[in-house]
Amino acid sequence: MKTIKLIAVLILLLSNTISFGQNTRHDQLQMREKKAGFYDKDIMTGVQQYEEKKVEKPSKPIFKFDINKFGWYPKSVDEFTTWWKNIPISQGNSNTCWSYSTTSFFETEVYRQSKQVVKISEMFTAYWETVEKAREFVRTRGESNFDEGSEGNAVVRMYQTYGTVPLQDYTGLMPGQIYHSHDKMFKEMKAYLQNVKATNAWNEDEVTATIKSIQNHYMGVPPTKVVVNGKTITPKQYVTDVLKLNMSDYIDLTSLMNKPYWKKVEYEVPDNWWHDSTYYNVPLDDYMVAIKFAVRNGYTMMIGGDVSESGFDPWNQVAVVPTYDIPSEYIDENARLLRLLNGSTTDDHGMHW
Repeated sequence: MKTIKLIAVLILLLSNTISFGQNTRHDQLQMREKKAGFYDKDIMTGVQQYEEKKVEKPSKPIFKFDINKFGWYPKSVDEFTTWWKNIPISQGNSNTCWSYSTTSFFETEVYRQSKQVVKISEMFTAYWETVEKAREFVRTRGESNFDEGSEGNAVVRMYQTYGTVPLQDYTGLMPGQIYHSHDKMFKEMKAYLQNVKATNAWNEDEVTATIKSIQNHYMGVPPTKVVVNGKTITPKQYVTDVLKLNMSDYIDLTSLMNKPYWKKVEYEVPDNWWHDSTYYNVPLDDYMVAIKFAVRNGYTMMIGGDVSESGFDPWNQVAVVPTYDIPSEYIDENARLLRLLNGSTTDDHGMHW
């Protein structure tokens, strides 16, 4: 996934309370030539020494929402009230948006609560999440999903289990490396795990040690101690004593009408590889009330969204639900669930709002 900076209002298929005069507006698609952007020009150029040579395919035109027919749309974040956040940084060629967005969220939480400006390592969390995926792969005898993706609440689990460290103490980049690139690393780990499965070599200690070794080669060895404010502490102490974060203060909300409301449920997607079932499932209207209350009262959130929709315009950094998809007055729980179940809307990108 590419790292995408949103500077406008991202309108997901979540609410039937947003109106843009859809009865008189008729949005249109336009064909655009795919242009090389930050991902192609900077990230992939910067990681090519770490990647296998790929055959360049001719780019095909893409169909996107024609924003010129839309009329007014935000041009800058300066048009909105915003809360403090660190400057977004690139995840490179790694599918770790779940870690980057949630880490950014916790950096903002630290500032909100104690006015500390901190930069936390995203890759420390990703490293240990991968170790836990391998552990689950052994436990389930190869049935669990082992891939780069995960969910935002994985960061909470890793903070509780392993803690975290400042970015300066673990970047996950090797000397001279500018952007992350995990393709070769995961290809090697997957090949190893498939051999484990084929030979029934289900030794958890040996498997996790090998996964650590592969990651150490590509990302470096994560520290077990760090020095902060002149004091040597563990990664878990960094969470509790320096960041002063209480992980029990944070919950996950979802709204799925095919599951019981006001219960904790499992969010059934491949990235929820550990089958976490602690998502509070609430009706869509209550879900939107919670979101609006949070952002209007100084809180931010990590949210899973879909940046592959035709209504997402990366050039102008604006996203809408076009009328040719569904007019706003018809966006409700039924429309949202249909798109989630048929795969036309996914949670393909974690974002910090």
